[in-house]
Amino acid sequence: MKISLNWLNQYISLAEPAAEIAGLLTGSGLEVERIDEVESIPGGLRGLVIGEVLTCVKHPAADKLSLTTVDTGNGVVSPIVCGAPNVRVGQKVVVAAVGTTLHPTGADGLPGEPFTIKKAKIRGEASEGMICAEDEIGLGTSHEGILVLDTDLPNGTPAAVYFGRQTDYSLEIGLTPNRADAASHLGVARDLKALLKRPVQLPSVADFRVDSPAFSPAVLVENPAACPRYCGLTLGGLTVRESPDWLQNRLRSIGLTPINNVVDVTNFVLHELGQPLHAFDADAITGGRVVVKTLPAGTPFVTLDGQERKLAAFDLMICNAEEPMGIAGVFGGAKSGVKPGTTRIFLEGAHFSPESIRKTAQFHGLKTDASFRFERGTDPNLPVYALKRAASLLREVAGGQVTSEIVDHYPHPILPAEVRVTYRNIDRLAGTVIDRNTIKEILQNLDIGLLEENAEGLRLSVPPYRVDVTREADIVEEILRIYGFDRVAIAPHLNASYLAEFPVVDKNRLQYNVTQALAAHGFHEIITNSLTKPAYAEAIRPVGGIPPGEGTTRGEDVVMLNKLSEDLGVMRQTLLFSGLEVLAHNLNRRQKDLKVFEFGKVYYRAEGKYAEKSRLALLVTGGKGAESWQTPPRPADFHDVAGPVTNVLAQLNVRGWTSREADQRLWQYGLTYELNRKAVVTFGRVLPSLARLADVKQAVFYADFDWDYLTRSYHGDLAATEIAKFPEVRRDLSLVIDQRVTFEEIRTLALKQERSLLRAVNVFDVYEGENIGPDKKSYSVSFILQDDRQTLTDQVIDRTMQKLMTSFEKELNAVIRK
Repeated sequence: MKISLNWLNQYISLAEPAAEIAGLLTGSGLEVERIDEVESIPGGLRGLVIGEVLTCVKHPAADKLSLTTVDTGNGVVSPIVCGAPNVRVGQKVVVAAVGTTLHPTGADGLPGEPFTIKKAKIRGEASEGMICAEDEIGLGTSHEGILVLDTDLPNGTPAAVYFGRQTDYSLEIGLTPNRADAASHLGVARDLKALLKRPVQLPSVADFRVDSPAFSPAVLVENPAACPRYCGLTLGGLTVRESPDWLQNRLRSIGLTPINNVVDVTNFVLHELGQPLHAFDADAITGGRVVVKTLPAGTPFVTLDGQERKLAAFDLMICNAEEPMGIAGVFGGAKSGVKPGTTRIFLEGAHFSPESIRKTAQFHGLKTDASFRFERGTDPNLPVYALKRAASLLREVAGGQVTSEIVDHYPHPILPAEVRVTYRNIDRLAGTVIDRNTIKEILQNLDIGLLEENAEGLRLSVPPYRVDVTREADIVEEILRIYGFDRVAIAPHLNASYLAEFPVVDKNRLQYNVTQALAAHGFHEIITNSLTKPAYAEAIRPVGGIPPGEGTTRGEDVVMLNKLSEDLGVMRQTLLFSGLEVLAHNLNRRQKDLKVFEFGKVYYRAEGKYAEKSRLALLVTGGKGAESWQTPPRPADFHDVAGPVTNVLAQLNVRGWTSREADQRLWQYGLTYELNRKAVVTFGRVLPSLARLADVKQAVFYADFDWDYLTRSYHGDLAATEIAKFPEVRRDLSLVIDQRVTFEEIRTLALKQERSLLRAVNVFDVYEGENIGPDKKSYSVSFILQDDRQTLTDQVIDRTMQKLMTSFEKELNAVIRK
């Protein structure tokens, strides 16, 4: 929302610079986001002064030129060669001194190319300036002669003073939704009244009168809940034309484009008072009735922009006896709008329900200056005053006459709200003790009436236009924003409390962090269609299904009733195949080395209910990295997906998982990590038969995370421990074990036997061969031991290793190679 400082000065006297006013408003809650200098004409007449022609003789070398001397004030007399036929001695003229940049009007009436005045010799005579015509300074289009001024202003007076083109500033305010009362120059002036303790002067409407009663349509409000107050009057004898300069400049100063004098007046009053008005062509009011009502859903209506819209059943409409004329509080109609030939209008001012206007504006996707204010709540006591103000202005700029009394349908007046506030709570919520007289003065300057006072507090009357002030806390906020937040001292021991618990997990932030981590590891994010081929669903639907968490959900397919095509007939139960299609697309374009990930949803139907779950999928295929003379090419393998899986789990602070083999109906080989006996991720090589369904023939490694479970179980608490002061010890064992025994079993058994000293278990060599017998393998395993309290002795180390070896021999039938 934009506010003109010069316009604001019409209602409250402001001598302070624009930056200081902006600071006051920002401190009170009306944040000024930007200050712009506004020029009513390009250049703002800067550098132009009033001068007086002292001498004028013919140029000796040019019949159409004159040699003049011009007094431009402060004892400066400049020689100027002038080509205007009307230059005479004694004239007051507009002079551009050397160095002044002029912004002329072009032949088409649009701004021309600026130029700067320089010293020159014209036909051998010196010229140090320019006596200006109106088109040369942007004030008009005439070039018949110089501007001759009728003024007693002293020489050297800036031309902007004579022409009334004072510098203006536009304040752009980031209005919060609760401050609808400040959506106008009057609203901002009211805040400045309280901040500066200066009176606000409203424009007088004392001259309002009915000139000649001629036409007064009957008003019928069929939906008073949506329209608590409806007012209107008629004006006749109007001439629709261009608005005068002062009105156009006011609108341009806040970024509006003038249209015509009638529409400009309604826009002016809207931004002056905050009360939207609408002018209907009175000839469009057939039947002599204005009816406020809703119409059946689907009723067609053509708005001012020429677009036909289908009305909703809840749209409040302004109608004549036969058809709708406008969408109440939102947009006018094409038929009833003011046209160049309009001579009579019906001027509407109303108070509409914010809920009604908001629903209609949202439904039609319309955001207008009027709906912006009605949606947030306008002053129900302002329509009559606004109509009188607009009528007075229309008399002035359109030559009209008021032809009816004001019709005012207001069956149930909206009363001021009563709020009780205690001094104790004011002090508590403000964080400081504010003088009681200061509190009452602030409230009085905010137009909040004092109904009753006692030792404990106040009973107050809040005007209806303050729709956001309904509770004791609101009153305290009003006092504090005028008193000044910066005047509240910070307590030595500052603390804060909350009325509600804040969510521990921000899922979007968590997803962003994982996305950044994967991108750092060379993965590219993909987004794929949730609809997929029925053939994919058939491929992963063996008897019993794939266990949940192992790359798919368990349940029936969600089949589309209205299929776009057979290839998009079901909703996916896994992210695998849509990811494989992305790989195939890139492989067909000779992109062989790929690492992609996707956050997406999967869908299924179980026990008659539909469900959707969030998953995270990683896919790796091709080479580990780009070819290089330093390192030979190596195809991606299991570890190229296992590493990122571990990193993702670390990002989510997941620890203490157990692992088992992945189900071999989806994976050629792989692992499932479980947390609390719940599968959180499964990863490994995809069965080649499944990859070929998407036309991918090279090896694909895939990881599937249960994102819902991981985010639910996530906690951001980190525990810090001191780095151990005592050294760690490494011991190695070579175990000959059965082929079926996994490293995870070895690790789990070791940690079970020794929890306090064992820090890490790692396999660093694997051997299989005839030297150790069939169905056997040899693992070389390292064990890291450390005590946080003391240096480990040989006796403790040997005892610990003996305990581990005994458990391996007993539990895993291992042979310890010594």
